[in-house]
Amino acid sequence: MCELYASTAPHRYEVDRRSIRIQGVVTSLALENEIWSVLEIIAKQEQLSLAEFISTLYQEVIERHGEINNLASMLRVTCLTYTNLLN
Repeated sequence: MCELYASTAPHRYEVDRRSIRIQGVVTSLALENEIWSVLEIIAKQEQLSLAEFISTLYQEVIERHGEINNLASMLRVTCLTYTNLLN
């Protein structure tokens, strides 16, 4: 039953920590390699660097909702939203 999920290559879910400047502040984000890959695809489609995309998304969420309690979780949900739109 879970063969599809269990057979996922471990490097896809290993965590990679990267530093990104958001609104002039360097922020460290720890996300799975698969999440970074999807974020890079989205950024490329938006014709932005990865840092520009995350910074722009951050600002737009702040403008709409006033705060982001968990940036890493918001980015994971962004990737899920993107992949759901593909289906």
